[in-house]
Amino acid sequence: MERPVALSFVLALRPRQWVKNVFVFAALVFAGRLADPTSVLRVGAAFCVFCVLSSAVYLINDVRDREADRRHPHKRRRPIAAGQISPGTASAASVVLAVGALFAAFRLSSGFGMVAVAYLVLNLGYSFGLKKVVILDVMMVAAGFLMRALAGALVIDVAISRWLVLCTGLLALFLGFVKRRQEITALDGGAATRPILKEYSLPFLDQMIAVVTGATVVAYSLYAFSPEVAQKLGTEHLGLTIPFVLFGIFRYLYLVHQRGVGENPTVVVMTDVPLILDVTLWGAAVVIALYFWR
Repeated sequence: MERPVALSFVLALRPRQWVKNVFVFAALVFAGRLADPTSVLRVGAAFCVFCVLSSAVYLINDVRDREADRRHPHKRRRPIAAGQISPGTASAASVVLAVGALFAAFRLSSGFGMVAVAYLVLNLGYSFGLKKVVILDVMMVAAGFLMRALAGALVIDVAISRWLVLCTGLLALFLGFVKRRQEITALDGGAATRPILKEYSLPFLDQMIAVVTGATVVAYSLYAFSPEVAQKLGTEHLGLTIPFVLFGIFRYLYLVHQRGVGENPTVVVMTDVPLILDVTLWGAAVVIALYFWR
């Protein structure tokens, strides 16, 4: 049964991927502004801007990749690849969404607007060729997460923490390399639907994942126990959140190696109950440590 055009267009915007934009809230939480209504509203608006901007990028990316997506067992169902939305309509919608998002970004603050422009340029560069450069393709995706975190700090005019940058970047690299690994696994010996996958192998990616996993755990642990951070945040109890980070990473690796998932990190995080509970408890522990247990 063919989908209605309106539903196809909504699906083409990939609303399930909007969860990635929660990284804009990081600075709000760790800067102690969670109880400030003005800051919460500004970051909420920034979140909406990134949702619109990321959807504009997804439309262009799907237009560019529609032929390759038609050869993929799952991506062929995407509205543009399935022929439910024409490339011309998708491109026009992408331009409208991008212009609207950038206008709103500059209305919030000039610094936030510049980051939004950089995010758009980065993703256009990715879509139009840089995603074919091995390793750089994953690093560019990670850079997108860093820009979200930076944007969240700029929109409420707080300094971005070096630790926040490091932990965010390493976590994004971890998810990116796992995604590449599972994309190769999903081929099951078949031909690669994207040229970049030919540049990777499972042993190579497993090495990269091991390096980034260790670096992520160490970086977050140093951050949580840092005297400088304790003095700045006014709490010495952030170290209590480390077990949740360890469980989350180990659970994700378990799902990858034992359950064969991970090709779509958003789906994993939103559907695995133990992982959902872990992220929720981590968030609660962070809020308690920063706002109630000083």
